[in-house]
Amino acid sequence: MTGTGICTGRVAAVTGAGRGLGRAHALALAAEGAQIVVNDLGVAPDGAGSSAGPAQQVADEIRARGGRAVAHTGDITTTDGAASLVATALDAFGRLDTLVNNAGFLRDRMLVNLDEDDWDAVIRVHLKGHFLPLRHAAAHWRAEAKAGRGPDARIINTSSGAGLLGSVGQGNYSAAKAGIIGLTLVAAAELARYGVQINALAPAARTRMTEQTFAGTMAAPAEGEFDAMAPENVSPLVVWLSSADSAGVTGRVFEAEAGRITVMEGWRPGPTADRKSRWTPAEAGKAARELLAAAGTPQPVYGAR
Repeated sequence: MTGTGICTGRVAAVTGAGRGLGRAHALALAAEGAQIVVNDLGVAPDGAGSSAGPAQQVADEIRARGGRAVAHTGDITTTDGAASLVATALDAFGRLDTLVNNAGFLRDRMLVNLDEDDWDAVIRVHLKGHFLPLRHAAAHWRAEAKAGRGPDARIINTSSGAGLLGSVGQGNYSAAKAGIIGLTLVAAAELARYGVQINALAPAARTRMTEQTFAGTMAAPAEGEFDAMAPENVSPLVVWLSSADSAGVTGRVFEAEAGRITVMEGWRPGPTADRKSRWTPAEAGKAARELLAAAGTPQPVYGAR
């Protein structure tokens, strides 16, 4: 495999790596010298079914290019599946340096049509599917740190513009992706002492998950033109965040699409009024109106009219 070798000697586990962004990340990490655990349950875009094929195909592709990879088809939304992801890395390669949490699927509905099963399934795969691998990887790295083998570990979580701004018809997905940002910030603060850096990425690319949401706006370009929505455009930032070169970068959220990288800046205090005593409802309302008039206009929710 070719590349600069920025991840040579490192071992990375990538969830949801059988297709789309996860596949692009796994191939890019391998091209830069990383050894890869390719996790994918092989489900349909709505989470139905399962197949070992996608994970195995990507692992085979990495090996065919001269890299090292193993397939993992466990369900990372279960304790056993998440624990076995870490165990697979240790058994196959003797270490784990990077976890890229990427697995997910969609069950889009307007809120009044969104049933409990669709809510639970999407929260489970995105939010719980980030927490459990993170928790088991962190436990391993904490044990390493306490044993005097200080890790230089990385976690890259996958959020979305829907988690930053909301997206009409994706209440479950938006809530899960917003939760991932909160999880990232807490994990970055808690795990720094063990040599673990955690960042979040809000990517935009043409994948199975976005082809319906952005139908007609993410078509492949003509031959020879830059494919702005190719998943591979997002992966270089993931590779860098996975590497030792990203030392000191933690608790941050990035947007990445096409040739653009943006550092996202979250909630910060805006206009404030403090009367040093209790407000009446009318006074609170008057103050709130004045503060809103002085505040910036929020970015619109995706899909809002």
